[in-house]
Amino acid sequence: MSKILAVFGATGQQGSSVVNHVLNDAELAQEYKIRALTRDVNSPKAKELKEKAKVQVVEADMTNHASLKAALDGVHTVFIMTTPSFGPNAVETEFNTAKLIADTAVEQGVQYIIFSTLPSVTDISGGRYTHVTPFDAKAKAEAYIRTLPVKSAFTSLGYFMENLHNQPFLGIQPAPDGKWVLSRPVPSTTRLPYFYAVRDTGKFVGAILAAPDKYEGKRFHAAAALYSLDEIVAALAKSSGKEVVYKQVTYEEFGAMMPFAPDLWTDGFHAQEEWGYFGPGEEELVAWAVENARGRLATLDEFLEEHPVQLA
Repeated sequence: MSKILAVFGATGQQGSSVVNHVLNDAELAQEYKIRALTRDVNSPKAKELKEKAKVQVVEADMTNHASLKAALDGVHTVFIMTTPSFGPNAVETEFNTAKLIADTAVEQGVQYIIFSTLPSVTDISGGRYTHVTPFDAKAKAEAYIRTLPVKSAFTSLGYFMENLHNQPFLGIQPAPDGKWVLSRPVPSTTRLPYFYAVRDTGKFVGAILAAPDKYEGKRFHAAAALYSLDEIVAALAKSSGKEVVYKQVTYEEFGAMMPFAPDLWTDGFHAQEEWGYFGPGEEELVAWAVENARGRLATLDEFLEEHPVQLA
């Protein structure tokens, strides 16, 4: 009998990638039956999922214990992802959501948790940069999950290539001289981990699903590669057919460009400039994740060929 794999955020970028990878992997599709968990079972994306064989779409409220108990009934393995909070108690709000899901999973007899985590910027920086609350919240949740009487493994996701399109405030801006400018507060040689989230999140999670004992307690630092900002600008120029240049701005200027949580963004880039996105040793961490992923990962050029940059 197939084991039930519950996937939170099944209609989003991470969750949908996990669902599609399992469905398209002959071995995993035999081993797991998917329970796609979503807040709105009547959304267009949820309705699309309902049409797929071996997928059960179930409503789940991440903040409601009774809803979670029903959603996780009979589940063997669960993929958990949480969305950031940006309120005054951001870390505790997101952590409490993850804690409730994990506690309910244990209560319901779930045997394996795969959690989408991130590194603690507060810890990496020795307490210098404390405003990157989504990272700190997920790191706190990971540490808690590791204390529970259940097997677990983790995916720590780099920058989504999709956000080069989906976050215009971080995208390319026109300049008066006719060029297009990508602005960041770090040197152009700074290397950032990027991957094609919708296509490839499932390849990291799929590796864990295929060999849960091998990867128990492990963390996949998920990225296709570390790309310098010079390389990113060159790829954007090639994709758009326009002249794209890099501009290093001050941290104050960069914070003023952000439409929300400027301290989060500036602290995040401060930490990346000094220690890297994943912290010390990230080149080796990413290389291990690439080597162990279940399938070849898309490059930035391949992503941009599929989703070309439109500049007008």
